[in-house]
Amino acid sequence: MSSIGLSRVGAFLAAVGIAVGTARAAEGPVAAPARPQTQDYDVVIYGGTSAAVTAAVQTAKMGKSVVVVSPDKHLGGLSAGGLGFTDTGNKAVIGGLSREFYHRVWKHYQQPEAWRWQTRESFGNKGQGTPAIDGAWRTMWVFEPHVAEKVFDQWIAEHNIALVRNAWLDREKGVAKQGRRIVSIATLDGRVFRGRVFIDATYEGDLMAAAGVSYHVGREGRDAYGEQWAGVQTGVFHHAHYFKKAVDPYVVPGDPTSGLLPRISADPPGEKGQGDRRVQAYCFRMCLTKHPENRLPFPKPDGYDPKQYELLLRVFATGWRELFVKYDPIPNAKTDTNNHGPFSFDNIGYNYDYPEASYERRREIIAEHEQYQKGLLYFMANDPRVPEDVRTAVGQWGLAKDEFLDNGHWPHQLYIREARRMIGRFVMTENELLKRRPTPESVGMGSYTIDSHNVQRYVTPEGTVQNEGDIGVPLKPYEISYGSLVPKQEQCENLLVPVCAGSSHVAYGSIRMEPVFMILGQSAATAAVLAVEGEKAVQEVDYDTLRARLLADGQVLEYAPPEATQRPEAKDRKQ
Repeated sequence: MSSIGLSRVGAFLAAVGIAVGTARAAEGPVAAPARPQTQDYDVVIYGGTSAAVTAAVQTAKMGKSVVVVSPDKHLGGLSAGGLGFTDTGNKAVIGGLSREFYHRVWKHYQQPEAWRWQTRESFGNKGQGTPAIDGAWRTMWVFEPHVAEKVFDQWIAEHNIALVRNAWLDREKGVAKQGRRIVSIATLDGRVFRGRVFIDATYEGDLMAAAGVSYHVGREGRDAYGEQWAGVQTGVFHHAHYFKKAVDPYVVPGDPTSGLLPRISADPPGEKGQGDRRVQAYCFRMCLTKHPENRLPFPKPDGYDPKQYELLLRVFATGWRELFVKYDPIPNAKTDTNNHGPFSFDNIGYNYDYPEASYERRREIIAEHEQYQKGLLYFMANDPRVPEDVRTAVGQWGLAKDEFLDNGHWPHQLYIREARRMIGRFVMTENELLKRRPTPESVGMGSYTIDSHNVQRYVTPEGTVQNEGDIGVPLKPYEISYGSLVPKQEQCENLLVPVCAGSSHVAYGSIRMEPVFMILGQSAATAAVLAVEGEKAVQEVDYDTLRARLLADGQVLEYAPPEATQRPEAKDRKQ
């Protein structure tokens, strides 16, 4: 087991330098020092995601004081944590600082020294449905994890933004409010940050929840917002992540009394369209390589149990061999490797309590996910029961030696595909995304397919195993409402939430993409500054003023399809 799940170093830094410690801070909050320190800022941002960075940069560009209070050591969240093959949808609607990030990545790979393990020519413009490099727009959409982190770190440094890494919100008593306004937040390391406006830019929404803002976890039923794709989706197979052929779920095939194989739920799936508390599966986006000089063989994790993967042997026995479909290429002979197929890297059903869990319980969940995924790789590469063609092919791969250096070359960020979702002034639903209803007060756009991963693996009435919850609904570019970034005013009037934004489970399947988080981070910060300058609640910010500033800063708020003579946009890929 790597540093995930281990205790953290108790130091924190208030500047932009490189922090010391192990990997992701969500794995170990630190103890409080004897004397808490208090600092004042116009805008206080809690989180270390890509949205946190763009929010901080925008605040600084608008001339206001800002601090990033990050529970993570590494900035950038998933964008720097293995998700290097960006899921973009229609790139024309990615503007502002989000587009600038991909331009900065492009600039990095213009340097000959950036190509260490392969030539630029041999990489070409690789992509599945999306070009890696868009020379006309000077953007690059695929990248190595350490390159993304370098871009985020340099961005923060350029603007002299105060940054505190490995600083954990005290979720019990760390949010001080006067009436409907947050006055300060305190972290477990003893610091207190006073601010005029606060932004929760975490994947989990911990600040939002601690501030008393309403939120939802799990799937709404169809009756909640009138959504076709809401709730349980038994019998719906939009992608390739289901059992295409009958697979027996029992330890002794055909004998229910022998018990179920590991990682199959005995619970009934629920009625179609019914809401539940289940959350779409998490995994790590892995950076793998076959390059001999940069490859480390898959390690055998502590607690390795080959019995956990018995079901995969039965999948292979059906002839399934789509294993490498999601080994998407990124520069320097590496991959962004994601889940694919009926039994893969998604750890289905093992994350339901993560969104609201204590820090300690989250450490356990993250550690279990790491053990499962490492064990799966080791199993496929080494277990003699795995078909030889699979074993040989997987064995050619390994972890990249030059990535995640302080975490055993394993990603420092678990892919939190969804956690809490705010029930704000406005809630985005499939009805807005599919243009059945207009979206008021656009502050950015999304365009990726409505994409939710499986939430459960169950036994069908026919006595076979099946997955449920994976949906993929195509759409055209859509607006995202300012109201989805702000709570109801009676709950809190100086908080913005660009990541755990107001959205149904269905709509969040599209909104949850990293380019969109960066877009919404910038828009949230712009609104925060206008609220500070106008001494207003964030709900009272004048939309026309906000809109004008967003457009001036390059945000795309509406979209008209290009003329037929212009280059068509790339087709969506599976996230």
